[in-house]
Amino acid sequence: MEIQKWLANGYVNNTEILSKSPSDLSSSATTSTSQETHSARTLCEDTSFNSLGSSSCNNYTSCRIQTNPSSISHFCIASLRTLTPQISCLAVQNTTLYAASIKEINVFDLTSFELVDAFGPGLGLVKSIAFSDGKIFTAHQDCKIRVWKQVITSSSKQKHQLISTLPTFKDRLFNCMFAKNYVQVRRHKRQLWIQHADAVSGLAVNNDAGLMYSVSWDKSFKIWQISSDMHCLESVRAHSDAVNAIIVNAFDKTIYTGSADGYIKVWRKPDGRKKHQLLTAIAKHESSVNALALTRDGSVLCSGGGDKKILVWERGNENDQNHDHMFVSCCLKGHGGPILCLVHVNGVLISGSSDRTVRIWKYGKGFGGSCWAVLEGHRKPVKSLVGIPGGDLDDSLRVFSGSLDGEIRAWKVMISDESD
Repeated sequence: MEIQKWLANGYVNNTEILSKSPSDLSSSATTSTSQETHSARTLCEDTSFNSLGSSSCNNYTSCRIQTNPSSISHFCIASLRTLTPQISCLAVQNTTLYAASIKEINVFDLTSFELVDAFGPGLGLVKSIAFSDGKIFTAHQDCKIRVWKQVITSSSKQKHQLISTLPTFKDRLFNCMFAKNYVQVRRHKRQLWIQHADAVSGLAVNNDAGLMYSVSWDKSFKIWQISSDMHCLESVRAHSDAVNAIIVNAFDKTIYTGSADGYIKVWRKPDGRKKHQLLTAIAKHESSVNALALTRDGSVLCSGGGDKKILVWERGNENDQNHDHMFVSCCLKGHGGPILCLVHVNGVLISGSSDRTVRIWKYGKGFGGSCWAVLEGHRKPVKSLVGIPGGDLDDSLRVFSGSLDGEIRAWKVMISDESD
Protein backbone atom coordinates (compact mmCIF):
# COMPACT_ATOMS: atom_id res chain seq x y z
CA MET A 1 0.00 0.00 0.00
CA GLU A 2 1.37 3.39 -0.93
CA ILE A 3 2.08 5.62 2.03
CA GLN A 4 1.84 9.37 1.61
CA LYS A 5 4.10 11.30 3.95
CA TRP A 6 4.78 14.93 3.24
CA LEU A 7 7.59 16.67 5.04
CA ALA A 8 7.98 20.41 5.44
CA ASN A 9 10.76 21.95 3.35
CA GLY A 10 13.88 22.91 5.28
CA TYR A 11 16.88 24.93 4.23
CA VAL A 12 20.52 24.94 5.29
CA ASN A 13 23.39 27.23 4.45
CA ASN A 14 25.97 24.60 3.60
CA THR A 15 25.89 21.25 1.83
CA GLU A 16 28.21 18.29 1.53
CA ILE A 17 29.13 16.87 -1.87
CA LEU A 18 30.55 13.38 -2.21
CA SER A 19 32.28 13.90 -5.58
CA LYS A 20 35.77 15.05 -6.34
CA SER A 21 36.18 18.45 -7.97
CA PRO A 22 39.35 20.07 -9.33
CA SER A 23 39.64 22.23 -6.20
CA ASP A 24 39.86 19.21 -3.88
CA LEU A 25 43.31 18.90 -2.33
CA SER A 26 42.69 15.67 -0.42
CA SER A 27 40.60 12.50 -0.64
CA SER A 28 38.09 13.79 1.87
CA ALA A 29 34.58 12.62 1.13
CA THR A 30 32.89 15.92 1.86
CA THR A 31 33.18 19.41 0.42
CA SER A 32 31.28 22.49 1.50
CA THR A 33 29.49 24.68 -0.97
CA SER A 34 27.09 27.54 -0.43
CA GLN A 35 23.54 27.27 -1.68
CA GLU A 36 22.40 29.49 -4.51
CA THR A 37 18.90 30.44 -5.52
CA HIS A 38 17.69 29.08 -8.82
CA SER A 39 15.09 30.16 -11.34
CA ALA A 40 12.08 28.06 -12.23
CA ARG A 41 12.67 28.86 -15.87
CA THR A 42 14.83 26.41 -17.78
CA LEU A 43 16.75 26.96 -21.00
CA CYS A 44 17.46 24.37 -23.64
CA GLU A 45 20.53 25.43 -25.54
CA ASP A 46 21.39 24.09 -28.96
CA THR A 47 25.11 23.97 -29.59
CA SER A 48 27.51 22.67 -32.20
CA PHE A 49 31.02 22.20 -30.87
CA ASN A 50 34.12 20.27 -31.81
CA SER A 51 35.07 17.35 -29.58
CA LEU A 52 37.80 19.19 -27.66
CA GLY A 53 38.06 22.53 -25.87
CA SER A 54 35.75 24.28 -23.47
CA SER A 55 32.70 26.42 -23.80
CA SER A 56 30.37 28.34 -21.56
CA CYS A 57 27.39 27.36 -23.74
CA ASN A 58 26.77 31.00 -24.56
CA ASN A 59 26.37 30.54 -28.31
CA TYR A 60 23.11 28.73 -28.83
CA THR A 61 19.64 28.86 -30.24
CA SER A 62 17.50 29.16 -27.13
CA CYS A 63 13.93 28.10 -26.66
CA ARG A 64 11.75 28.92 -23.68
CA ILE A 65 10.76 25.97 -21.59
CA GLN A 66 7.87 26.02 -19.15
CA THR A 67 8.36 23.68 -16.21
CA ASN A 68 5.54 21.57 -14.78
CA PRO A 69 3.47 21.30 -17.99
CA SER A 70 -0.09 20.04 -17.72
CA SER A 71 0.93 16.70 -19.28
CA ILE A 72 2.84 15.59 -16.17
CA SER A 73 1.98 15.25 -12.49
CA HIS A 74 4.04 14.07 -9.56
CA PHE A 75 3.63 13.43 -5.87
CA CYS A 76 5.59 11.94 -2.98
CA ILE A 77 4.28 8.50 -2.02
CA ALA A 78 6.69 7.68 0.82
CA SER A 79 9.50 9.03 2.92
CA LEU A 80 12.08 6.54 4.21
CA ARG A 81 14.76 7.01 6.82
CA THR A 82 17.95 4.98 7.22
CA LEU A 83 19.44 4.04 10.57
CA THR A 84 22.28 6.53 10.05
CA PRO A 85 22.32 9.80 8.06
CA GLN A 86 23.75 10.80 4.66
CA ILE A 87 22.51 8.70 1.76
CA SER A 88 25.49 8.23 -0.55
CA CYS A 89 24.10 5.68 -3.01
CA LEU A 90 20.83 4.05 -4.11
CA ALA A 91 20.31 0.95 -6.25
CA VAL A 92 17.34 -1.28 -7.11
CA GLN A 93 17.24 -5.00 -7.78
CA ASN A 94 13.83 -6.50 -8.52
CA THR A 95 11.59 -5.31 -5.65
CA THR A 96 14.42 -4.39 -3.30
CA LEU A 97 15.93 -0.95 -2.72
CA TYR A 98 19.51 -0.72 -1.46
CA ALA A 99 20.42 2.54 0.28
CA ALA A 100 23.97 3.17 1.44
CA SER A 101 24.35 5.57 4.33
CA ILE A 102 27.43 6.79 6.15
CA LYS A 103 27.80 3.58 8.19
CA GLU A 104 25.92 0.71 6.55
CA ILE A 105 23.76 -0.46 3.66
CA ASN A 106 20.01 -0.48 4.31
CA VAL A 107 17.66 -2.76 2.41
CA PHE A 108 13.99 -1.85 1.86
CA ASP A 109 11.12 -3.90 0.44
CA LEU A 110 9.56 -1.74 -2.30
CA THR A 111 6.12 -3.28 -1.91
CA SER A 112 5.78 -2.28 1.75
CA PHE A 113 8.62 0.26 2.14
CA GLU A 114 9.76 -1.67 5.21
CA LEU A 115 13.40 -1.99 6.26
CA VAL A 116 14.25 -5.70 5.90
CA ASP A 117 18.01 -5.72 6.49
CA ALA A 118 21.05 -3.58 7.24
CA PHE A 119 24.56 -4.89 6.58
CA GLY A 120 28.18 -3.85 6.16
CA PRO A 121 28.68 -1.67 9.28
CA GLY A 122 32.15 -0.23 9.77
CA LEU A 123 33.42 -1.09 6.27
CA GLY A 124 33.74 2.45 4.98
CA LEU A 125 31.45 4.76 3.05
CA VAL A 126 29.75 3.04 0.09
CA LYS A 127 29.92 5.08 -3.11
CA SER A 128 28.35 2.68 -5.65
CA ILE A 129 26.34 -0.56 -5.80
CA ALA A 130 26.03 -2.99 -8.73
CA PHE A 131 24.42 -6.39 -9.31
CA SER A 132 25.35 -9.45 -11.37
CA ASP A 133 24.32 -13.11 -11.30
CA GLY A 134 22.92 -13.02 -7.78
CA LYS A 135 25.89 -11.13 -6.35
CA ILE A 136 25.89 -7.60 -4.93
CA PHE A 137 29.02 -5.49 -5.47
CA THR A 138 29.71 -2.46 -3.30
CA ALA A 139 32.43 0.16 -3.91
CA HIS A 140 33.95 1.68 -0.78
CA GLN A 141 35.97 4.69 0.17
CA ASP A 142 38.59 2.41 1.76
CA CYS A 143 39.75 1.45 -1.78
CA LYS A 144 38.03 -1.95 -1.77
CA ILE A 145 35.18 -3.61 -3.66
CA ARG A 146 33.16 -6.06 -1.60
CA VAL A 147 30.99 -8.89 -2.87
CA TRP A 148 27.84 -10.03 -1.07
CA LYS A 149 25.14 -12.62 -1.54
CA GLN A 150 21.62 -12.74 -0.21
CA VAL A 151 20.71 -15.57 2.14
CA ILE A 152 17.46 -16.56 3.82
CA THR A 153 17.74 -17.39 7.50
CA SER A 154 15.88 -20.15 9.35
CA SER A 155 13.33 -17.55 10.41
CA SER A 156 12.73 -16.67 6.73
CA LYS A 157 14.40 -13.29 7.10
CA GLN A 158 16.50 -11.73 4.34
CA LYS A 159 20.17 -11.31 5.23
CA HIS A 160 23.33 -10.43 3.31
CA GLN A 161 26.60 -12.29 3.68
CA LEU A 162 30.07 -11.08 2.65
CA ILE A 163 31.62 -13.66 0.31
CA SER A 164 34.67 -11.89 -1.10
CA THR A 165 36.70 -8.71 -1.40
CA LEU A 166 38.23 -7.50 -4.66
CA PRO A 167 40.97 -8.02 -5.47
CA THR A 168 40.64 -11.50 -4.00
CA PHE A 169 43.32 -13.09 -1.84
CA LYS A 170 44.07 -15.54 -4.65
CA ASP A 171 44.52 -12.71 -7.14
CA ARG A 172 46.81 -10.76 -4.79
CA LEU A 173 48.85 -13.86 -3.94
CA PHE A 174 49.46 -14.68 -7.61
CA ASN A 175 50.47 -11.13 -8.57
CA CYS A 176 52.64 -10.32 -5.55
CA MET A 177 55.28 -12.83 -6.68
CA PHE A 178 56.46 -10.67 -9.57
CA ALA A 179 58.08 -7.24 -9.22
CA LYS A 180 56.59 -6.08 -12.54
CA ASN A 181 53.10 -6.21 -10.99
CA TYR A 182 53.87 -3.34 -8.59
CA VAL A 183 53.20 0.26 -9.59
CA GLN A 184 54.07 3.60 -8.01
CA VAL A 185 50.97 5.12 -6.40
CA ARG A 186 52.58 7.77 -4.23
CA ARG A 187 56.05 9.19 -3.72
CA HIS A 188 57.14 6.49 -1.32
CA LYS A 189 54.51 3.84 -1.88
CA ARG A 190 54.15 1.01 -4.37
CA GLN A 191 51.33 -1.52 -4.59
CA LEU A 192 49.88 -4.14 -6.92
CA TRP A 193 48.32 -2.83 -10.13
CA ILE A 194 45.16 -4.81 -9.38
CA GLN A 195 44.47 -2.66 -6.29
CA HIS A 196 42.86 0.77 -6.23
CA ALA A 197 44.92 3.38 -4.36
CA ASP A 198 42.04 5.69 -3.41
CA ALA A 199 38.26 5.64 -2.96
CA VAL A 200 36.38 3.48 -5.46
CA SER A 201 33.85 6.00 -6.75
CA GLY A 202 31.78 4.03 -9.25
CA LEU A 203 30.86 0.59 -10.63
CA ALA A 204 29.31 -0.53 -13.91
CA VAL A 205 28.44 -4.06 -15.00
CA ASN A 206 28.15 -5.64 -18.44
CA ASN A 207 26.30 -8.86 -17.65
CA ASP A 208 26.45 -10.14 -21.23
CA ALA A 209 30.25 -10.08 -21.16
CA GLY A 210 30.58 -11.10 -17.51
CA LEU A 211 32.62 -7.99 -16.75
CA MET A 212 32.55 -5.25 -14.15
CA TYR A 213 34.25 -1.86 -14.41
CA SER A 214 35.39 0.22 -11.42
CA VAL A 215 36.60 3.82 -11.30
CA SER A 216 38.50 5.50 -8.52
CA TRP A 217 39.82 8.79 -7.20
CA ASP A 218 43.25 7.28 -7.99
CA LYS A 219 42.58 8.46 -11.62
CA SER A 220 42.19 4.94 -13.04
CA PHE A 221 39.55 2.43 -14.04
CA LYS A 222 39.84 -1.33 -13.80
CA ILE A 223 38.14 -4.24 -15.58
CA TRP A 224 37.13 -7.30 -13.56
CA GLN A 225 36.11 -10.80 -14.61
CA ILE A 226 33.06 -11.63 -12.46
CA SER A 227 31.25 -14.41 -14.34
CA SER A 228 33.34 -17.21 -12.82
CA ASP A 229 36.71 -16.80 -11.11
CA MET A 230 36.71 -13.16 -9.99
CA HIS A 231 39.95 -11.38 -10.85
CA CYS A 232 41.28 -8.14 -12.33
CA LEU A 233 41.92 -8.24 -16.07
CA GLU A 234 43.20 -4.76 -16.79
CA SER A 235 43.97 -1.39 -15.22
CA VAL A 236 43.89 1.86 -17.22
CA ARG A 237 45.39 5.17 -16.13
CA ALA A 238 42.45 7.16 -17.45
CA HIS A 239 42.53 10.78 -16.24
CA SER A 240 44.73 13.47 -14.71
CA ASP A 241 42.40 13.82 -11.70
CA ALA A 242 39.89 11.77 -9.72
CA VAL A 243 37.39 9.72 -11.76
CA ASN A 244 33.85 10.31 -10.49
CA ALA A 245 31.61 8.36 -12.88
CA ILE A 246 31.53 5.46 -15.31
CA ILE A 247 28.87 3.99 -17.59
CA VAL A 248 29.03 1.19 -20.17
CA ASN A 249 27.15 0.72 -23.43
CA ALA A 250 26.41 -3.01 -23.41
CA PHE A 251 25.66 -3.06 -27.16
CA ASP A 252 29.13 -2.11 -28.39
CA LYS A 253 31.06 -2.35 -25.07
CA THR A 254 31.99 1.32 -25.16
CA ILE A 255 33.06 2.74 -21.78
CA TYR A 256 32.54 6.37 -20.74
CA THR A 257 34.42 7.86 -17.79
CA GLY A 258 33.88 11.30 -16.23
CA SER A 259 36.49 13.03 -14.11
CA ALA A 260 37.27 15.99 -11.90
CA ASP A 261 39.66 17.11 -14.65
CA GLY A 262 36.57 18.15 -16.65
CA TYR A 263 36.96 15.50 -19.34
CA ILE A 264 34.73 12.68 -20.50
CA LYS A 265 36.76 9.94 -22.12
CA VAL A 266 35.47 7.21 -24.40
CA TRP A 267 37.15 3.78 -24.38
CA ARG A 268 36.78 0.49 -26.22
CA LYS A 269 38.79 -2.69 -26.67
CA PRO A 270 39.26 -3.37 -30.41
CA ASP A 271 38.69 -6.90 -31.64
CA GLY A 272 41.83 -8.97 -31.28
CA ARG A 273 43.45 -6.55 -28.82
CA LYS A 274 44.15 -7.19 -25.15
CA LYS A 275 43.94 -3.60 -23.92
CA HIS A 276 41.29 -0.89 -24.04
CA GLN A 277 42.10 2.12 -26.19
CA LEU A 278 41.07 5.74 -25.90
CA LEU A 279 38.69 6.68 -28.72
CA THR A 280 38.13 10.33 -27.89
CA ALA A 281 38.34 12.86 -25.07
CA ILE A 282 35.63 15.52 -24.83
CA ALA A 283 35.55 18.56 -22.56
CA LYS A 284 32.73 21.08 -22.49
CA HIS A 285 32.03 21.31 -18.77
CA GLU A 286 33.62 24.26 -16.98
CA SER A 287 34.17 22.17 -13.85
CA SER A 288 34.26 18.53 -12.76
CA VAL A 289 32.15 15.84 -14.43
CA ASN A 290 30.15 14.25 -11.60
CA ALA A 291 27.57 12.00 -13.29
CA LEU A 292 26.88 10.16 -16.56
CA ALA A 293 23.77 8.53 -18.04
CA LEU A 294 23.04 6.70 -21.30
CA THR A 295 19.82 6.22 -23.21
CA ARG A 296 18.67 2.61 -23.50
CA ASP A 297 20.02 2.18 -27.03
CA GLY A 298 23.29 3.89 -26.13
CA SER A 299 22.96 6.55 -28.83
CA VAL A 300 22.82 9.56 -26.46
CA LEU A 301 25.08 10.32 -23.50
CA CYS A 302 24.18 12.82 -20.78
CA SER A 303 26.70 14.34 -18.40
CA GLY A 304 26.23 16.43 -15.27
CA GLY A 305 28.91 18.75 -13.94
CA GLY A 306 29.95 21.00 -11.14
CA ASP A 307 29.08 23.91 -13.44
CA LYS A 308 25.34 23.23 -12.82
CA LYS A 309 24.82 22.12 -16.43
CA ILE A 310 23.62 18.91 -18.07
CA LEU A 311 25.14 18.33 -21.50
CA VAL A 312 23.51 16.00 -24.02
CA TRP A 313 25.98 14.33 -26.37
CA GLU A 314 25.33 12.57 -29.67
CA ARG A 315 27.59 10.59 -31.94
CA GLY A 316 28.45 11.40 -35.51
CA ASN A 317 26.65 9.78 -38.42
CA GLU A 318 27.19 6.03 -38.69
CA ASN A 319 28.34 6.48 -42.28
CA ASP A 320 31.03 8.97 -41.26
CA GLN A 321 34.61 7.80 -40.97
CA ASN A 322 34.83 9.34 -37.50
CA HIS A 323 31.69 7.73 -36.11
CA ASP A 324 33.04 7.91 -32.53
CA HIS A 325 33.25 11.71 -32.68
CA MET A 326 30.76 13.19 -30.19
CA PHE A 327 29.16 16.62 -30.14
CA VAL A 328 26.94 18.54 -27.72
CA SER A 329 23.42 18.70 -29.11
CA CYS A 330 21.80 20.35 -26.10
CA CYS A 331 22.76 22.11 -22.88
CA LEU A 332 20.15 21.87 -20.12
CA LYS A 333 20.13 24.55 -17.43
CA GLY A 334 17.92 25.03 -14.39
CA HIS A 335 19.67 23.58 -11.35
CA GLY A 336 21.07 26.10 -8.88
CA GLY A 337 24.00 23.91 -7.82
CA PRO A 338 26.36 21.20 -9.10
CA ILE A 339 24.75 18.15 -10.71
CA LEU A 340 25.48 15.14 -8.47
CA CYS A 341 23.52 12.30 -10.10
CA LEU A 342 21.79 11.37 -13.35
CA VAL A 343 19.62 8.47 -14.47
CA HIS A 344 17.83 7.81 -17.76
CA VAL A 345 14.68 5.69 -17.70
CA ASN A 346 11.64 5.31 -19.95
CA GLY A 347 12.81 8.04 -22.30
CA VAL A 348 13.24 10.71 -19.61
CA LEU A 349 16.33 12.06 -17.87
CA ILE A 350 16.27 12.56 -14.09
CA SER A 351 18.85 14.73 -12.32
CA GLY A 352 19.72 15.46 -8.69
CA SER A 353 21.70 18.44 -7.48
CA SER A 354 23.25 20.15 -4.49
CA ASP A 355 20.39 22.67 -4.79
CA ARG A 356 18.26 19.99 -3.02
CA THR A 357 15.95 19.39 -6.00
CA VAL A 358 15.26 16.62 -8.50
CA ARG A 359 14.41 17.58 -12.07
CA ILE A 360 12.68 15.53 -14.77
CA TRP A 361 13.82 16.29 -18.33
CA LYS A 362 12.65 15.17 -21.75
CA TYR A 363 15.11 15.08 -24.61
CA GLY A 364 14.69 14.05 -28.22
CA LYS A 365 16.78 14.32 -31.34
CA GLY A 366 15.70 17.23 -33.45
CA PHE A 367 13.71 19.19 -30.85
CA GLY A 368 16.17 19.57 -27.95
CA GLY A 369 15.09 19.21 -24.36
CA SER A 370 12.73 20.55 -21.73
CA CYS A 371 12.30 20.40 -17.97
CA TRP A 372 9.03 18.63 -17.20
CA ALA A 373 9.01 18.81 -13.42
CA VAL A 374 10.91 19.96 -10.33
CA LEU A 375 10.62 17.69 -7.28
CA GLU A 376 11.29 19.55 -4.05
CA GLY A 377 11.40 18.63 -0.38
CA HIS A 378 14.93 17.51 0.48
CA ARG A 379 16.82 19.62 3.00
CA LYS A 380 20.32 18.76 1.77
CA PRO A 381 21.94 17.83 -1.59
CA VAL A 382 20.41 14.98 -3.58
CA LYS A 383 23.29 12.52 -4.00
CA SER A 384 21.67 9.51 -5.66
CA LEU A 385 18.70 8.56 -7.85
CA VAL A 386 17.02 5.47 -9.24
CA GLY A 387 14.05 5.29 -11.57
CA ILE A 388 11.65 2.39 -12.15
CA PRO A 389 9.16 2.19 -15.06
CA GLY A 390 5.55 1.93 -13.95
CA GLY A 391 4.75 -0.94 -16.29
CA ASP A 392 3.02 -1.55 -19.63
CA LEU A 393 -0.36 -0.23 -18.50
CA ASP A 394 0.67 3.40 -17.99
CA ASP A 395 3.51 5.85 -18.55
CA SER A 396 4.24 6.39 -14.88
CA LEU A 397 7.61 6.30 -13.20
CA ARG A 398 8.68 5.65 -9.65
CA VAL A 399 11.65 7.79 -8.69
CA PHE A 400 13.69 7.35 -5.53
CA SER A 401 15.92 10.22 -4.42
CA GLY A 402 18.50 9.91 -1.66
CA SER A 403 19.86 12.96 0.11
CA LEU A 404 22.60 13.85 2.54
CA ASP A 405 19.82 14.73 4.98
CA GLY A 406 19.38 10.97 5.52
CA GLU A 407 16.00 10.83 3.79
CA ILE A 408 14.90 8.76 0.81
CA ARG A 409 11.87 10.12 -0.99
CA ALA A 410 9.73 7.91 -3.22
CA TRP A 411 7.94 9.81 -6.00
CA LYS A 412 5.33 8.79 -8.50
CA VAL A 413 5.55 10.67 -11.79
CA MET A 414 2.56 10.42 -14.13
CA ILE A 415 3.11 11.22 -17.82
CA SER A 416 0.11 11.60 -20.13
CA ASP A 417 0.07 10.64 -23.82
CA GLU A 418 -0.22 14.24 -24.98
CA SER A 419 3.36 14.92 -23.86
CA ASP A 420 4.85 12.55 -26.43
